[in-house]
Amino acid sequence: MPKTSLVLFDIDGTLLHSGGCGRAATRLAVQDVFGTVGTLDDVSFAGKTDWQILLEALAPAGIAAGEIEKRLAEYNQVVARHLTQIIGGCPVRPCVGALGLVAALRADSAVLLGLVTGNMAGLAPIKLRAAGFDPADFPIGAFGSEGWNRAMLPPLALARANAFNGADFAPSRVVIIGDTPGDITCAHSIGARTLAVATGPFSADELAAHQPDSLFATLEDTGAVLRAILNGQRDT
Repeated sequence: MPKTSLVLFDIDGTLLHSGGCGRAATRLAVQDVFGTVGTLDDVSFAGKTDWQILLEALAPAGIAAGEIEKRLAEYNQVVARHLTQIIGGCPVRPCVGALGLVAALRADSAVLLGLVTGNMAGLAPIKLRAAGFDPADFPIGAFGSEGWNRAMLPPLALARANAFNGADFAPSRVVIIGDTPGDITCAHSIGARTLAVATGPFSADELAAHQPDSLFATLEDTGAVLRAILNGQRDT
């Protein structure tokens, strides 16, 4: 029987804290692939896709957008290799309540889990495993190697979820969970509901200004978060 609810998670700051390993692997890979890090050290990663981060860091170094796009597949492999090598030495940990919430959603036969993340596709499973998640619990997703703007990702994830499910999800039954304003606004591209959580770099007040459907300090109260996701209750 097809599932009726689709829950799409961001990764960094929502499911887990990567302890700086993502930025470190990015710096190594950008230098390897493009021969410079450009202005990477001055670029904020929060709420952006890795493709967008590359554009912002490398444009000042004179590397054209077309050249970056051509080398994304190579970059994905290189950054995943670097992350694999360094992640064991980084304090990666799940965000408060995230493991319990994913377990509860996974146990609901009506729910399909997925990812909408700015991470390159090769990074997602490495980070998830390091924080105690099973990547197989998120059978569909859209990644930072597939769009330079985060709003490009939800339509990809939804199309894949509909195909995987064998039936279309109603927009009111799709929820995007994230910790940045970008996670909230990108949901508009598919009319999804949004659940914001202040476990990343943005405060609850900063997230509230972007009018998520639900807002939590953490994901610790599994019951309340489940009600917001599955019943569409507003908990702001």
